[in-house]
Amino acid sequence: MVEQYRAVFKGGEGEIVEKRSRFIANVRPVETEEEAIAFIEEMKKKYYDARHNCSAFSIGVEQPIVRCSDDGEPSGTAGKPMLEVITGEKIHNIAVVVTRYFGGTLLGTGGLVRAYTQATQEGIKNSQIIEKNLARRLKLITNYNDIGKIQYLLGNEKIHIESSEYTDVVVMNLLVPVKQVEAIEKKLVEITNGKVQLEEGDTFYYAILDGQVLVFLGN
Repeated sequence: MVEQYRAVFKGGEGEIVEKRSRFIANVRPVETEEEAIAFIEEMKKKYYDARHNCSAFSIGVEQPIVRCSDDGEPSGTAGKPMLEVITGEKIHNIAVVVTRYFGGTLLGTGGLVRAYTQATQEGIKNSQIIEKNLARRLKLITNYNDIGKIQYLLGNEKIHIESSEYTDVVVMNLLVPVKQVEAIEKKLVEITNGKVQLEEGDTFYYAILDGQVLVFLGN
């Protein structure tokens, strides 16, 4: 599984005007090709009176399915530059539709590429993009004597404590990036002289948004 990738948490809309032509970008998170196609059709119905509804999407993480459409614009001037923005930003599970209302002035090949690129960038800028990290739950059981050292270590390593329980012992559930699990376990054992108990749990993706930790059971 990929250790880290970017994805859309909440879609947005952006617009630019180039020589009186309006370019309206709509962005949406999608998990399947069917969802992406349905979104594209939805935008075509919403902007039924527009001359073009060009699109691009990337589905999946390890071997993403990517598609794009110029929807009547000269070949390579709309869908391809839109897709290049998506892949350049390394965003997955995303669909973008850029609607063009023609302003009466031809933009030329270069002008179209720039306009569709900028509109896509504007749509993404107005969306919530999150960074998903592959993590593993780690259950930690310790005595009260070692809790200060453990909290200091977790703070330094920026390890998120999902929950804590204080009874006759201290039980913590940690979210540890998979690439750090082995090292964190080793350090915990060292600072407690082997007295800490550790139990590895499930693997999943998580992201931090506005200071809150979001857990994703799928991708």
